[in-house]
Amino acid sequence: MVVLSQQATLNELFNVNTCKATSLLFKGVPEVDLSDPQAKRIIVNACQEFGFFKVVNHHVPLELMANLENETVKFFGQPRSEKEKAGPPDPFGYGNKSIGKNGDVGWVEYLLLNTNPDVISPKSLLLLQQNPNTYFRCAVEEYILAVKEVCLEVLELIADGLGIEERNVFSKMVRDKRSDSCLRVNHYAACGEIQSLSGGANLIGFGEHTDPHLISVLRSNNTTGLQICLKDGTWVSIPPDHTSFFIIVGDSLQVMTNGGLKSVKHRVLTDTSMSRVSMIYFGGPPFNEKLAPLPSILISREEQSLYKEFTWREYKNAAYNSKLTYNRLSIFEKSPTQ
Repeated sequence: MVVLSQQATLNELFNVNTCKATSLLFKGVPEVDLSDPQAKRIIVNACQEFGFFKVVNHHVPLELMANLENETVKFFGQPRSEKEKAGPPDPFGYGNKSIGKNGDVGWVEYLLLNTNPDVISPKSLLLLQQNPNTYFRCAVEEYILAVKEVCLEVLELIADGLGIEERNVFSKMVRDKRSDSCLRVNHYAACGEIQSLSGGANLIGFGEHTDPHLISVLRSNNTTGLQICLKDGTWVSIPPDHTSFFIIVGDSLQVMTNGGLKSVKHRVLTDTSMSRVSMIYFGGPPFNEKLAPLPSILISREEQSLYKEFTWREYKNAAYNSKLTYNRLSIFEKSPTQ
């Protein structure tokens, strides 16, 4: 379970009004069938309008998805002393309540794993190898292989939809053996008792933020909680669907498309009676990959670059050294005179 050490911390977990609060259920989530010949067009439109869409007919077996969910529940059901053998996060490993090192907190515990076997957290692997009660490591590895293919296919459809001749311009960064892609499994415990102390206010599971990578491929159990922020600043709740994946545009893709595709701000609120489990694959470039608006995008739209060139390492360092709510792209934006 998630443990609070002091009453002062409790106040930080309650809903904050940085955007207009709402319980509105968003029924307009764009849905993309990957076998649809029009998928590339629908995806690009969704990325431009919302930075978010749902993928169906993705060919990942439901059994495989459910297997990782079940093993995740077992992992987080262990005594905290056992889970902490995989932490503290650096940033990889086990984390509880604290998100990053800049004071952000949430009603969440998580395990963050780098998907590159050369740099995956040794503590995390040790725990997965030594735990005789689960097949967690096997479930993680099978899931990563399957969901990576979804990530690659979506990135190539995005390139097609944008009319980019080099179809693998985005996907090749994730295919690279040095790719800094990672997997996060989150557990948000039901919080009915402690939520009553707030007078019914929602607890923040994971505070508002944008994802730094190219895209994120998210799958959760059938529990509500995920919200995205629309262009007008309204927060809307996303109906859960444990059979599908939700794709979230990240900051890196926004930069490479010169702001054409939008990195969406999102958050997770807790449920009073049901725990939420989510698994997110973050498709990322190698550390030394240079990120900047694609020349083909600038030429075709007759645009000036909105961003300076920077490496993924530079951006990731900036992202992980800032608060969740901070606009981390701001320091890489060009001034009007540049």
